[in-house]
Amino acid sequence: MIKAQYRVLVLTDHKGHSPENSIYALLRQMRTHSRCAGIDIASRSWAGNDPFFNGQTGQELQAATVTDSFSYTIDGDHLVKNIKTVNPQDYDLVFLRLPRPISDEFLTWLADLLDGKAIVNHPNGILQTSNKQFLLNFPEVSPSMCLCQSVADVLDFAAKFPIVLKPLKEYGGRGLLKIDGNKLDDGTTIHDTATYLKEIEGILQTDGMLGMKFLKNVNQGDKRIIVVGGQIMAASLRLPAQDSWLCNVAQGGTSVPTEVTPDEEAIISTINPKLQQAGILIYGADTLVDDDGKRVLSEVNTLSIGGFPQAEQQTGRPVIQPTIDKIFQYADAHYAG
Repeated sequence: MIKAQYRVLVLTDHKGHSPENSIYALLRQMRTHSRCAGIDIASRSWAGNDPFFNGQTGQELQAATVTDSFSYTIDGDHLVKNIKTVNPQDYDLVFLRLPRPISDEFLTWLADLLDGKAIVNHPNGILQTSNKQFLLNFPEVSPSMCLCQSVADVLDFAAKFPIVLKPLKEYGGRGLLKIDGNKLDDGTTIHDTATYLKEIEGILQTDGMLGMKFLKNVNQGDKRIIVVGGQIMAASLRLPAQDSWLCNVAQGGTSVPTEVTPDEEAIISTINPKLQQAGILIYGADTLVDDDGKRVLSEVNTLSIGGFPQAEQQTGRPVIQPTIDKIFQYADAHYAG
């Protein structure tokens, strides 16, 4: 049954926060929303929560109440002072703002524990979509791709054109490899392709990697599009450092605000129904310019998407309030059955 107001529990990890983290602006504004009955927040880095986050045991959490002064501090005192013991089952809406690393086992356990609750984003959906092979569902809007599970798979695919190999569950540009003939570039060093692939043969056979055609226009930037409830909220263009093919800010790239193209709007229309079906409300879609000059999908991110206050400042358009509205609309749809 739809509720007039929702009690909100936020799961996060304050240890990795910075002043730019979206959680502070989002929760301060959510707290004043007419549909919010109150917000409590529990951090994975608080020692008292170790049994829950790392042991996956117990029904209790140590949480703090979000107040009007909730903001970033170096020691995270807003998340660890005035701690109280809470039961996750007592909340109507759970908002996941957990950064990686996060295990499949924890997500599975959390989905079972909170069965029946409205969760943004749903752990089962994160499990389904955060693996890079999820892109294989959308060949019509993506570069040529191949799931590589052996050295032979990689060599066969790389024989067609230069490729990029992506670990299926890494993030922030970690572990990306560019292969062009007998040269393999790990972002810092050039290796012999056959020799390097032999060294990672076990990873290929056990985990697999996603092979993707290397796009020569990568220097035009990797665009991150923030989407909430199927609506494009904002976009930023991440440009590679000079003489690099890696656009990730964590790997030396820079980020500037930008607008989306009609091609990208079509991409979001294509992928959103499947993401929505998986319980994904908030996500980031990344695009690159293909060899024909058209924007194509290169990645989908569904875990702890940020950049909301920055997007609002850069565009001058409301981003935070529409996002919060859609979160409560999502909860309404969940409880309406």
